[in-house]
Amino acid sequence: MTTVPGRSSSTFTRLLRHGFTDPSAAERLLELGALSSVRSDPVLLEALGATADPDLALRSLVRVVEAEEADERQRLLDTLVTAKPLRDRLLGVLGASEALGDHLARHPRDWRALVTYEATDLHPGVAEFERGLADAVDPDTLRISYRRCLLAIAARDVCGTIDVAETAAELADLATATLRAALAIARTATPADAALCRVAVIAMGKCGGHELNYVSDVDVIFVAEPADGVEESMAVPAATRLAAHMMRICSDTTGEGTIWPVDANLRPEGRNGPLVRTLSSHLAYYQRWAKTWEFQALLKARPVAGDPELGAEYVEAVSPLVWQAAERDNFVADVQKMRRRVVETIPVDRVDRELKLGPGGLRDVEFAVQLLQLVHGRSDASLHSGSTLEALRALAEGGYVGRVDAAHFDEAYRFLRAMEHRIQLYRLRRTHLVPEGEADLRRLGRSLGMRTDPVAELNKAWKRHASVVRRLHEKLFYRPLLDAVAQLAPGESRLSAKAAGIRLEALGYADPAAALRHLEALSSGVSRKAAIQRTLLPVLLGWFADSADPDAGLLGFRKVSDALGKTPWYLRLLRDEGAAAENLARVLSAGRLAPDLLLRAPEAVAILGDPEGLKPRTREHLEQEVLAAVGRADGAESAVAAVRGIRRRELFRTTAADIIRSYGTEESPAEQDLGALVDRVGSAVSDLNAATLSGALRAAVRERWGDTLPTRFAVIGMGRFGGHELGYGSDADVLFVHEPREGVSDQEASRAANTVVSEMRRLLQLPTADPPLLIDADLRPEGKSGPMVRTLKSYGAYYRRWALIWESQALLRAEPVAGDEELGREFIDLIDPLRYPMEGLGDDAVREIRRLKARMESERMPRGADPTLHAKLGRGGLSDVEWTVQLMQLQHGWVEPGLRTTRTREALAAACAAGLIPAEEAQTLDEAWVLATRVRNAVMLVRGRPGDTFPSNPRELTAVGRYLGYEPGHVGDMLDDYRRITRRARAVMEERFYGAV
Repeated sequence: MTTVPGRSSSTFTRLLRHGFTDPSAAERLLELGALSSVRSDPVLLEALGATADPDLALRSLVRVVEAEEADERQRLLDTLVTAKPLRDRLLGVLGASEALGDHLARHPRDWRALVTYEATDLHPGVAEFERGLADAVDPDTLRISYRRCLLAIAARDVCGTIDVAETAAELADLATATLRAALAIARTATPADAALCRVAVIAMGKCGGHELNYVSDVDVIFVAEPADGVEESMAVPAATRLAAHMMRICSDTTGEGTIWPVDANLRPEGRNGPLVRTLSSHLAYYQRWAKTWEFQALLKARPVAGDPELGAEYVEAVSPLVWQAAERDNFVADVQKMRRRVVETIPVDRVDRELKLGPGGLRDVEFAVQLLQLVHGRSDASLHSGSTLEALRALAEGGYVGRVDAAHFDEAYRFLRAMEHRIQLYRLRRTHLVPEGEADLRRLGRSLGMRTDPVAELNKAWKRHASVVRRLHEKLFYRPLLDAVAQLAPGESRLSAKAAGIRLEALGYADPAAALRHLEALSSGVSRKAAIQRTLLPVLLGWFADSADPDAGLLGFRKVSDALGKTPWYLRLLRDEGAAAENLARVLSAGRLAPDLLLRAPEAVAILGDPEGLKPRTREHLEQEVLAAVGRADGAESAVAAVRGIRRRELFRTTAADIIRSYGTEESPAEQDLGALVDRVGSAVSDLNAATLSGALRAAVRERWGDTLPTRFAVIGMGRFGGHELGYGSDADVLFVHEPREGVSDQEASRAANTVVSEMRRLLQLPTADPPLLIDADLRPEGKSGPMVRTLKSYGAYYRRWALIWESQALLRAEPVAGDEELGREFIDLIDPLRYPMEGLGDDAVREIRRLKARMESERMPRGADPTLHAKLGRGGLSDVEWTVQLMQLQHGWVEPGLRTTRTREALAAACAAGLIPAEEAQTLDEAWVLATRVRNAVMLVRGRPGDTFPSNPRELTAVGRYLGYEPGHVGDMLDDYRRITRRARAVMEERFYGAV
């Protein structure tokens, strides 16, 4: 080490050894006249080295000493050297809090508040703090007195005289005393207002729970009643003026800084509601309008200032409402949603540093504890505490939380709160962000007793405790449900069956008794299978509870586990592949279709653990597999059974991917490309059905003719099939076309073609539990009365002579899907001039299309159906959009190549690009079409059978809402949004379709 001239090498070394990071600056400060009499005292140097930041402590000490008057300066220094309690307290505060160092520099005599070391000084209450504030007669003197009291709390905190919970309680008591003093100042300033009313201040949040931070908004609610003989109309405005004045006294910033903001936004109606209400007005609001989170907030309500009798009346009146909150519809979902919202508001660049609101932060502990309190506090008054740690202790004593788990979370919560306290204490600023700078992290670590490598030790401890807290919801809420049905080791806490049932009911399980039976069947015993289930189930229960039908999810999981429980890979997949377990939970609780498919082929669970497993297979790949399966089969019926197995698996793949993307994504519906989701499903189902028809066709041909049919044969997809827009419950609209092979008579070819069609339909209609694939050929020439299959020549003759405009319109979506590819292309060449007429449409044809549309609207709408909610035929639904687009295709398809597509959305985009429809109107039609398609898919997923309108069953309606991105309890918003979007689409349709020239 190089020694700077004039510097004492031994002092420099000692300073480094005692933790100073800038020994040169420290030496200069020690040589100043202010510390000349003590600079060589080893006791002082050692005491400075014991602080969180020795450099900061020394700088602040010099400022305090220099600020003292000359005759008092030496007294301070002598006392500092001879009185260890004062030395530890004063230097401890100066090394941890720059802000309190600033206060002592402005008010140097306040160090005397740290001299006494009596028993009452260790744990003062509200009365002691009120005496400490007794000389406060105006806002500035209140601020000074408040900081003096805060100085004493901080000294006890940094010296370890009180723990983190006691510190928080003292801060809450100091806040109580301060609110009382501020209200007294306000009353003195406006005695006329004070005479008109009784006012009570109710502390909420951390102040109400006796767990306040050093710097935090103090949440309050004001309640008032008229004084004797005073009208309410006079009393409430007077109370409002008093309350507002009191808030300003605490919140305003002056030369002495600020105390803390008083926040009254937890009052009824929030910042939009009156600041002060009477007790009856509060009760009327809570009984009629309050949301779940408001009752959760009231859990910590505590009268702290003003009229004590009125405050007690308020708490007594609202308390029963708090403990009935868990009986509200969607209670748990509302609480969980509020927690998710809090996390979503954190900026991405801060989420990993957010000590309070981030994952694994303080709010995770508080929310989970409050949720358990509200659920079980209905029948157990021992849980009625506003303090998180006291409530956690009561939950453990009552058996609602395992004692070991409770101890771990108590430890984690205390550590995180201690970090929060020390971060705020430094500059007395309201923050919950862990600092990034090396010096700040070093000071923070040292303030928590870490000395060897403070930064590394701090980060390690913080991550460890945050990791524990991340598992808090599982640990505190779901795992005890397994304890209720499992044999526990002696001394372990056990949730009673009754309490477990209450918790399951609160989570949304409609049949708690059945749910407990499923849990017992899955997790009881000492087998490896049961052990893995006990690991998986707490997480799965949370995912099930987050769905519209938790009972169905748990029942489905039991069925799948019963079917695959002895398969070695099944539980290992769920345990080791985190995505597989979550995906399975989402799929099992989203409705009937996907679970029904899975239970007929449980081995398809493997799809959920493969990152590539949810991607749809191409039509070529599907056809290869299907035709290979048909080739291996012994007969036509066996072949089609094999094809159905492939279809079942692939349909499950598609439904699972759709559900997981719709339910499991972190993006909101507004952020997702919903059109892409719809297109993906439509293409996948259409390709799958095309491959299925190819398999059925091959099976029908092989059964009688071997490899070669006497006539070329093709299947033409129509409607949604041809448009690649099939939904889960759509029929397959088709046309059949054939051409005799060389040397085969027309009669023989026709018989063969008709036989193949009949056999295909028979095979596909064989009884099965799988979702049916119904072939509908009613769009053929002459409809139901016409031949099922025709030659190209016959189609050409019919279309030239007899075709009506609706048939040209139907052919817009014709596309070959199976059979002879060349014949399929020949059919398309035949119909192109019909569907894209060179001369466009004449006025008569346009009028006929409009007439047909109007007739369909009046005749085909089901009786009793709400036309504003029917996805296919209703206002602004699929029919409205498709007929509008198809009219533009018929009119302009010959000259606009982009319009020559069977896909609705592609054609609409092409029409917009060609200037046939404004972009805003095209977007309106597209949005409505995508939404209506998703509604139909959702209904099929949820109910297991097709439907064109929203279900009437509340649970099914909620499940449809979840698929569409709506939280439970918001199905009304979903229906309103649907009506709004489709109403706008109908307006565009009426202008573009009925008003088009």
